[in-house]
Amino acid sequence: MAIPLKYNLRNLFVRRVTTLMTVFTVALVVAVFIAIMSLANGLSSALVSTGSPENVIAIRESSQSEVQSSVTREAFQIIQTLPGVARDPQGKPLASAEIAVLVNLPRRGSGEPSNVTIRGVSEAGFALRPLVKIVAGQMLRPGLGEAIVSRKIADRFESTEIGETIHLGRRDWKVVGLFDAGGTAFDSEIWSNVNDVADAFDRLNYSSVLVRAENVAARDQLASRITGEQRLKLESKPEVTYYEEQTSVGGPIKALGIFVGVILGIGACFGGMNTMYAAVAYRTREIGTLRALGFSKASILTSFVIESVIIALIGGVVGCILSIPFNGIATGTTNFRTFSEVAFSFRITPDLVISALIFAAIMGVFGGLLPSRLAARMPITKTLREM
Repeated sequence: MAIPLKYNLRNLFVRRVTTLMTVFTVALVVAVFIAIMSLANGLSSALVSTGSPENVIAIRESSQSEVQSSVTREAFQIIQTLPGVARDPQGKPLASAEIAVLVNLPRRGSGEPSNVTIRGVSEAGFALRPLVKIVAGQMLRPGLGEAIVSRKIADRFESTEIGETIHLGRRDWKVVGLFDAGGTAFDSEIWSNVNDVADAFDRLNYSSVLVRAENVAARDQLASRITGEQRLKLESKPEVTYYEEQTSVGGPIKALGIFVGVILGIGACFGGMNTMYAAVAYRTREIGTLRALGFSKASILTSFVIESVIIALIGGVVGCILSIPFNGIATGTTNFRTFSEVAFSFRITPDLVISALIFAAIMGVFGGLLPSRLAARMPITKTLREM
């Protein structure tokens, strides 16, 4: 025979001070866990969500990123003529030769330097990335040393607002517009015309070639065709795959979140144990009465564990509420593949909230198991003697 759930709920109110203390402890643990994991979620989302399904990117063989790559101008001309390349309404191939260069910029406020990617793009580069939208100012004009800056980068680095001038490479660049890339990796970049970037940084070759296949079904065939073309000596892959491979930078942050969560969770378990041990000591006579009424040891153990889990879940819900202000906060870190700034936002997802509640429930089980076992094993004669 199971002990009614209302018995556990009543005891939460009777011991409201110790209950609230335990709830607060669990809530803090869950809030910290969600904050760290939402940081990793935001970083992974910024990279995984980057790229169009039909796009293929080509870089030099054995290069891990565009920054390390070099693609000759002859190779770009060959790629444009390959079968399977999509064309715009004017019949021009949808292919963009691009240059990615790391530049060092001071952060706003602190003045500490950090690497930021400046990307030289062609006109086709904008057509290949429909998520990139000008949100302030105007589009850059080729040949004039104009640049557009991601809104997130403009918020984090000096001299990157509209109308300001930054000296990069061998020339000054005037910021004429701000763009939003829809939370993708391009939100961490500065864009200008590819020929202007080549001239300013003395680049004879491109860093990569972005090309659109005629459709998703033809994408992999086009990628294989580029990789297999002996004249090119390039490695090609879907753009989505390329940016998914960059998500390894989020691994250490996730590992940190799990490690911190486990350490804090152990502390919360001990807090829960103290609360439940106090409950057992306070309710010795009740336990004896329950045993005398015919409730088994297993029923008492289960009842006390359920009570501990309820307290932990309440703490988990409170922790989730406390973490809401973190959602959407803009921040940044270093991509250790490119050693450049990655701007992103904390991202709390339904899956993360569910994981946090499961984490809270686990804390409740481990925090209440030993005290519950003690309550279940109490001899009836001893408990009734306390009455």
